[in-house]
Amino acid sequence: MAMADRNTLSPPPANPLSRRGFLISAAATGGALVIGLRPAGVAARNEDGTAAEAATVGDATLTPFIRIPPAGAIEIIVPSAEMGQGVYAAIATLVAEELEVPLDQVRAVPAPADPGRYAHPLLRDQITGGSVTVRGFWTPMRQAGATARTMLVAAAARQWGVPADSCRAEAGAVRHPASGRSAPYGALAAAAAREPVPETVLLKPASAFTLIGKPLPRLDSPAKVNGTALYGLDARPPGVKFAALAICPSFGGTLKAVDDSAALAVKGVRQVVRLSDAVAVVADHTGAARKGLAALRITWDAGPNGGLTTAELERRAASAMAGDALVAHKAGNVAAAEAAQARSLDLVYRLPILAHTTMEPMNCTVHAREDGCEVWVGTQVAGRARQAAAAVTGLPVEKVVVHNHLLGGGFGRRLDHDGITFATRVAQQVEGPVQVVWSREEDIRHDSFRYLNLSRLQLTLGPDGLPVSWRHRVVGPAIMARFLPIFFKDGIDLDIVGGAEGPYDIPNKRVEYVRHEGPEGMLTGNWRGVGGTRNAPAMEGGIDEAAHLAGQDPVAYRRRLLTGMPRLRAVLDFAAERAGWGTPLEPGRGRGVAVLSDFGSFTALVADVQVAPGGAVRIERMVCAVDCGQVINPVIIRQQIESGIVYGLSAALYGRLTVADGAIVEGNFDDSPVLRIHECPRIEVHIVPSTEAPGGVGELSTPVVAPAVMNAIFAATGQRLRELPIDASRLRRA
Repeated sequence: MAMADRNTLSPPPANPLSRRGFLISAAATGGALVIGLRPAGVAARNEDGTAAEAATVGDATLTPFIRIPPAGAIEIIVPSAEMGQGVYAAIATLVAEELEVPLDQVRAVPAPADPGRYAHPLLRDQITGGSVTVRGFWTPMRQAGATARTMLVAAAARQWGVPADSCRAEAGAVRHPASGRSAPYGALAAAAAREPVPETVLLKPASAFTLIGKPLPRLDSPAKVNGTALYGLDARPPGVKFAALAICPSFGGTLKAVDDSAALAVKGVRQVVRLSDAVAVVADHTGAARKGLAALRITWDAGPNGGLTTAELERRAASAMAGDALVAHKAGNVAAAEAAQARSLDLVYRLPILAHTTMEPMNCTVHAREDGCEVWVGTQVAGRARQAAAAVTGLPVEKVVVHNHLLGGGFGRRLDHDGITFATRVAQQVEGPVQVVWSREEDIRHDSFRYLNLSRLQLTLGPDGLPVSWRHRVVGPAIMARFLPIFFKDGIDLDIVGGAEGPYDIPNKRVEYVRHEGPEGMLTGNWRGVGGTRNAPAMEGGIDEAAHLAGQDPVAYRRRLLTGMPRLRAVLDFAAERAGWGTPLEPGRGRGVAVLSDFGSFTALVADVQVAPGGAVRIERMVCAVDCGQVINPVIIRQQIESGIVYGLSAALYGRLTVADGAIVEGNFDDSPVLRIHECPRIEVHIVPSTEAPGGVGELSTPVVAPAVMNAIFAATGQRLRELPIDASRLRRA
C-alpha cells in the first residue's frame, strides 16, 4: 500500500507522535531496563553535533520499544506488522546498531494493538503500509538504541568509579579498557534504569555502521524454516472450533433463506451461524466445516446490484471521465501551451479490477465473551482490528485483546478489517473460540478490490520534440476518504493522484481527479503500489509514445527530461547500461523502460520481452536499478524488489476480475492465475549506493513493471497496448 505525496510525506502538525515529538524515556520493570518513546523533550544529535530531531515538552505514558532483561535476549518491540517485507529485521537492526549489540542477541516482538502508543509517526495510526515503516522509525529507533547504550555506559561507569568516556559499549557489554573490566548489559539493566535520561544522544555516522547496510540474516527466517513461525492460520487457543464462511456473492446482497439439515448431519459439524449477509458452518475441524458448508442449500437476495456486469461498470467509469474534475496539481499554463503547438498525443489507459490474492487466505480467530473479547489474526492494522471487534461486540476497546501474528502476505488487503468483523459476528453465536477461514473463492470474490481506473494523458510537443504541456486526468475511487482522511483533501484522494504529474521537466502541467466509486456494497481498497500502479502505465507509456512521435530513443528522451531529478536519472542510466540498452535484438524481441520517483526512492526498470508470431508474450529478463537512500539490509531490498516485479507481472499478464449478476466471476487460480515459476524472467537488481535518508522499498518496483513490458511489446511489434492485462490476441492480429 502506498500513501499520498510519498516523496515528501509530512502530515499536518497536529499529530502528538510526529517524528519531531519523540522522547526517550526509561523505566525499571522486574530488573529490566525498558526504553520507550513518548512526546516530550529529548533531542537526538548526530556525531557532528547537529540536531537529528527536534522535540517539544509534553507528558505521556511510556511506550516501550526496548527491553533489556537481567538475562536472555534483548527484546525489540516492533510497532509494524511483519508480512514478509523484513520489518522485524530492519527495525531490530536500527536499534542494535546504536545499542552496540549483535543481532543474534536480540528478539523482535510485535507491539500490542494500541494506536495511542504505537501509531506510526507519519500515518498517525498503527498502520503497516505505504512503504514508510523505516522512513518513519529511522531516527526514533536509533535514538532509542543510543539512549539505552548511553545509560548502560553511565551505570557501569558509576559502579566502577570511572569517567563514562573511559568506557565503551561493545557486543552487548560495557567495557573499561584501562582496567580490563566488563559487564554484560543484563547485569547493568537495573542500575541503568536508575540513571537520568540523557538530554542528548549521539547517533553514529554512516561511516561507523557495523550492521546497517550489511547483508545480515533475517530474524524471522529460522522460525519460518523450522515451522515454528505463527501466522493467523496457526492460532490454536484451547477449545477452538473451526468455521467455513459463505458470503452473499453479489455486492450488498443479503441472506434470504438456508436449509441446513444436510450440513448438520455431517460428522463433526456443531452449528450453522446465520448472518444478514453470510452463513458459517462451525465444526470440530476444517474438513467437516467445509463439507458442511457445501451441503447447505442457500438462497441469496442479490439486491439492487444483481444485474451489474463488467460492461456496465466500465461504461460508468467512461462516463465519469467526461464529467467535472477537481484540480490536484497545476503548473504553468497548459491551455496556452496546447493551443500553441501542432504535435500532440491524446491517450487513454484502462486498468481492470484486481484482487490481492495473498498466499494466506483471510482468517481470524475470535473468542467473544460478555466481559471481553480476544482476537488472533495477522493484520496490517492491529489497532483497527481491536476497534472492529469492539464495535461488533459493544465492548470498550480496552476489553479487547488482539494477538497479531505474522502475515502470509499483505499487499494492502490486510489494511481492511472486514475479516475481523465477520469472524467476530460469527464468534458472538459460538461458545468458546472459533477460527473463521475464508476459502480462496471467498477471498478473491470478497476482496477489498483495486477498482477500475482510467487515465487520460494529453501531451503537446515543442519544435525540439520535447513535451511542453502535460495534462493528466485520473478517474478512480477515493479510498483515503474512508481509510485515512488526512490524505483526502478538498475532495481529492491524494494517494490515487500521487505522482500523476510525473517526474519530468515539463513547464506546463495539470493533474485532474474525478472521483468515481464502485457499486454500493463493493469494498475497494489499497493495492500494492496504489497511486503508482494506477498512474505509471499512462505516465511511462505516454512518455514512450512522445519519444516515438519525436523520433528519439526512449532512454535518451527521458534523460533530457530528468535534469532536475539527478537520482532518478542516475538509476535510469544504471539500468540501461546493465540491460545493454541499444544493443541489437533478434526479430520479435524488444526492450522497454519505465522509471518511478515514489516512496522517497527512485527506480528504473528495463524489460526484455519476446512476442511469438501467435501473440504469446514471454518476459525474458528484467533489470532494475534502485536508489532507496541508506540501505538497511541489501538482501531484504533485493527480495522486495524481486517480489514486487513478480507481483506486478502477475497483474500485467493475468490480473483482471470480471463482474456478472452483480458478483465477481473468478474465484481461484485456475481463472485468476498468477505468474508460475517457469514464466518468471531472469531478474537483476542493482542497488545504487547512497547515504541519503532511507526511502521505501516494498512497493517500489511493482508500478514500473506493466509500463516497461508494454513499452517493450511496442519495441518488438510496433503495437501499442493501453489496457491491462496484456491481450495477446491483439498482438496476434497485429
